[in-house]
Amino acid sequence: MKQFFLVLTLIMMLSIVGFAAGTAQEVVSTMNAQEAVTMADTLRSNGKIYVVLAVVLLIQVGLFVMLWRLDRKLSSLEA
Repeated sequence: MKQFFLVLTLIMMLSIVGFAAGTAQEVVSTMNAQEAVTMADTLRSNGKIYVVLAVVLLIQVGLFVMLWRLDRKLSSLEA
């Protein structure tokens, strides 16, 4: 089970890094093409993009904690 949580943690971290890299690439391509993404620009200018990132991170941490507790309960039932 510990390997499962290690893999799950790595997947979550890679998804966050991939999201950040994808966002950075979108910003660069948007700047190069001189096209404006109004929603992203609005969120970025108002500082609300950090709220969106915090909510995504909170959901992922919540899922990890839920799975960790479930693993502990299942381990105690197996013993």
